Amino acid sequence: MTTTPVWSVDPRTGKQREQVAAEATHREVDLAVRAAHAARTALAPAAVRAAFLRTAADLLDGAAARIVESADAETALGPGRLTGELARTTGQLRAFAGAVEEGAYLDIRIDRADPSLSPPRPELRRYKVPLGVVAVYAASNFPLAFSVPGGDTASALAAGCPVVVKAHPDHPATSELCAALLRRAAEESGLPADVVSVVHGFDAGLELIRHPLVTAAGFTGSIRGGRALFDAAAARPVPIPFHGELGSLNPVVVTPAAAAERAEEIGSGLAGSVTLGVGQFCVKPGLVLVPAGPDGDGLVTALVKGLADVEPGVLLDHRMRDAYVAGTRERAALPGVSTPVAPGAQGEHSVGAGFLTVEAARLLEGGPYEVLLEECFGPVTVVVRYADQGEAAAVLGRLGGNLSATLQLSAAETEGAPGPAAELIGLVTALAGRIVVNGWPTGVAVAPAQHHGGPYPAATSHSTSVGGTAIERWLRPVAYQSVPDALLPPELREANPLGLPRRVTGPASG
Repeated sequence: MTTTPVWSVDPRTGKQREQVAAEATHREVDLAVRAAHAARTALAPAAVRAAFLRTAADLLDGAAARIVESADAETALGPGRLTGELARTTGQLRAFAGAVEEGAYLDIRIDRADPSLSPPRPELRRYKVPLGVVAVYAASNFPLAFSVPGGDTASALAAGCPVVVKAHPDHPATSELCAALLRRAAEESGLPADVVSVVHGFDAGLELIRHPLVTAAGFTGSIRGGRALFDAAAARPVPIPFHGELGSLNPVVVTPAAAAERAEEIGSGLAGSVTLGVGQFCVKPGLVLVPAGPDGDGLVTALVKGLADVEPGVLLDHRMRDAYVAGTRERAALPGVSTPVAPGAQGEHSVGAGFLTVEAARLLEGGPYEVLLEECFGPVTVVVRYADQGEAAAVLGRLGGNLSATLQLSAAETEGAPGPAAELIGLVTALAGRIVVNGWPTGVAVAPAQHHGGPYPAATSHSTSVGGTAIERWLRPVAYQSVPDALLPPELREANPLGLPRRVTGPASG
């Protein structure tokens, strides 16, 4: 049988580094999913899962030098960035181990029988159970934290779901290395290695989403790719949940008072946020509403200054580079659009950062200007000059869902008195899953209260892919009514033998 090789490619040169694997055939995808399905019961004990996640984190940390070297060779993201990303990745694994041990994610609720109510209430006990095999689609821009050992994998394993990862073609060697470490961690924890496996290839990704034993999927990537998989998940004979993080403009609104108070600070901060990771963060601010007039002009001048010293960078692959060059060229050619710092190609393999400016009134015309309201992946943003808050609100009203929205406010506006700032908070809350005030959205803290998602097209569901509640995506609730205590799962028995947190209502039993 003829197989298609999977090559590791150096984005700095465009040259193939090594053949890593072969694209998975239909049979190989089927075998991987069936092996994962057979391994699911081994993940049931919470103590085993927690030990597995911690062992995986330890093995990844122990192989840090090899992982960072491999990831840098395939992504050009740099050792500093990747060292931090690996720490975030292993931190996620350990955090989910702690969540498994705590048990609050099971959301145990007990309503004791109460015949005095009208109508009488039966005994009800509810908790959550794992869905089954989860398909994870790795991201290009985070070869660790959103890929094979990343948050989707960690949260699914924590929930008790085995995982089959469709590796991203931009970092296949790193994917294989991390998968081998996860599989070794499983075996060292007394689990079958097949609780985690990796497949390669576009067709393998389609086979995976259609496999009848796959019960849910997590995806981070483009709107086009994510929507195709989302539609495939919905079109199955038995549809499954598809938790996709797709595209986002991540709008920023700078109020006139904030621009007057600290234009240089905001412009400098914006330059840093737009160019962080060569503009390849999913929360990069891609649309910035700046007031017209002298204060806004000062901010634009500061942005020009902030971008002046930014060196050309290498994008994750040449396909993305071509899309960036073509996308910035198309936007810059629109009537009324100017380029104080022109983004685009810099040499054969690199790109330069920049930004475009346009008047809000022109943007609101629609037509060809709609492209300015679409994400352009890379180190570029669009500065929209608005005349008043009504015009700014009209622009916001044209946007779809976003992962984040940022407000730059003055000191007086942050005091919380009713007024324009409070109105802006209301406007952006309807648009985004995370609201930032006087900061920048790049950099997503891994914390229990974090939410990384938003209205479509930022995400295809209302869940988060970062933070403790990411585990909820891979669970479903089950209620037991009038079931004898001896027949209940241990998590729900009256004596609470596992010592889990639970919400109990009704009269004490006995």
